[in-house]
Amino acid sequence: MRVCIFGAGAIGGLLGARLANAGVDVSLVDRGPHLAAIQKNGLELRTANESLHARPNAVSDASVLGPQDCVFIGLKAHSVPPALPAIVPLLGRETIVVWGVNGLPWWYFYGVDGPLRDRRIEAVDPGDQQWDQIGPQRVLGCVVYPAAEVESPGIVRLIEGDRFSIGELDGSRSERASAFAKALVTAGFRAPVRTKIRDEIWIKLWGNLSFNPISVLTTATLDVIAENPETRAIARAMMVEGQAIGEKLGVRFAIDVDKRIDGSGAVGAHKTSMLQDLEKGRLMEVGALVDAVRELGRIVDLPTPTIDIVAGLVRQRALIAGCLPDPN
Repeated sequence: MRVCIFGAGAIGGLLGARLANAGVDVSLVDRGPHLAAIQKNGLELRTANESLHARPNAVSDASVLGPQDCVFIGLKAHSVPPALPAIVPLLGRETIVVWGVNGLPWWYFYGVDGPLRDRRIEAVDPGDQQWDQIGPQRVLGCVVYPAAEVESPGIVRLIEGDRFSIGELDGSRSERASAFAKALVTAGFRAPVRTKIRDEIWIKLWGNLSFNPISVLTTATLDVIAENPETRAIARAMMVEGQAIGEKLGVRFAIDVDKRIDGSGAVGAHKTSMLQDLEKGRLMEVGALVDAVRELGRIVDLPTPTIDIVAGLVRQRALIAGCLPDPN
């Protein structure tokens, strides 16, 4: 299996290092000092128990790679549309696109039963660019659980976690899902194949929707947000609103809201990805993590008053910091 990881940051680098070390034909697409360091010295993965060194093929121009069997998208949601001209040459007739992107995905309504079948989500795919150029039929859903960070150019540190849940959008157990899961398992990951990947997307989104923007407004880590009664109450209210939307769309939440909050707090003094982006002056994932849920609320006619207030505040914070993606 020829695998291209498009976006070799923390999660992409983690995958690339372990897949390459397992003998998978893997290529990384990235840019800047991180790419230069990988090309010069290879990619180092550091964990609490090991330091793994790999030399995957790493390029800035994806077109030199040609069509792949599998393309793992490891970008932030707002970074995908500008990257489409580089992604499309990697896509052959049978190419799998594994969607390792945080937040509510643009393909969410693809093939679902009922009146919302193939409905598009403007907050994450303005102008239907991804729907038209990638094609939802190529996509394998993926929920990424590991927490990792780029410690310095060419060096990725795994903080915790080893699970990548994957699933076909129609709920089937396909050969292509099994093949990709096998590659992940060979590389040392857990890779369960789910028949209801949207349920699992919501469980992760539940926390991202609330903890990420609250962290930006307070600079608090996960444990503090979960333990402080006031921030916990705000997170809980946002999650209750999100749960109502998900359940109206047919999602089953396998745990209750307080257990989900406690699970986030148990990660410890970890900064959310959105807070890390704020501190580094990078664009934040407001659209995929917050605005998309508000859009779904309007679609199913459910109010989101707490989410709306927090969204307005975090958008203002992002504008002041220069960390809000250009809607155009």
